[in-house]
Amino acid sequence: VGLMGNPSDGFHGKTLSVTIRNFWASAELWESAQLRLLPHPLFDPSTFSGLADLHFIGRREGYYGGTRLLMATCKRFQELCTSRGIALPSKNFTLRYDTNIPRQVGLAGSSAIVNSVFQALMKFFNLSEEHIPLERQPSFILSVESELGIQAGLQDRVVQVYQGLVFMDFDAQHMKEKGYGRYERLSRSSFDWLSSLPFFIAYEADPSDSGKIHSNVRARWDAGESEVVSAMRTFGDLASKARA
Repeated sequence: VGLMGNPSDGFHGKTLSVTIRNFWASAELWESAQLRLLPHPLFDPSTFSGLADLHFIGRREGYYGGTRLLMATCKRFQELCTSRGIALPSKNFTLRYDTNIPRQVGLAGSSAIVNSVFQALMKFFNLSEEHIPLERQPSFILSVESELGIQAGLQDRVVQVYQGLVFMDFDAQHMKEKGYGRYERLSRSSFDWLSSLPFFIAYEADPSDSGKIHSNVRARWDAGESEVVSAMRTFGDLASKARA
């Protein structure tokens, strides 16, 4: 959850984010003769009781289930390992996922699934941060979503990988030189001020594609619109003040 600075993460700003236990995504992976991606019984339905049921599920869940996320993550994982010279053992697996994160409401449900699958693949193939450094993992997750046309920034991916309360600085020069931002997992004591706040999460019961909300902002940023550029700078400054 973005606490401060959102959505400046996609515009070389700064953000402060935290993970919460109320919502989660998980992936189970076990060795099998063939590589199988199992559809979720609720989010990837293919059988309906009738047109009314299809309409209700399509309206509530949308047309894009989680199976595409599994396939794209596995595809990009293979490409990532090849590019880093990591020779994966020849063994197949069956993969399934589960999640209780509300869909299409801006709570990073897609990236949570991608991250859980990525972490499961890392464990299955006995890979560690020595093979794929922690600071590069959020960029991998974002690359999966970008391949699927999902509009997003790095903020949610960073906090999902690092866990806890995380301060992020997406300075343009640092990003250009390193390929990632400055990420700082704050100490447990940093949670004291947060736990004292009445913290609520609100979201729409009738969801839409949250990525579409950001598309117009990106176009205005790319055009150099002063109002958007100034706003992103202000949002980043607010995150720095909250960090201090």
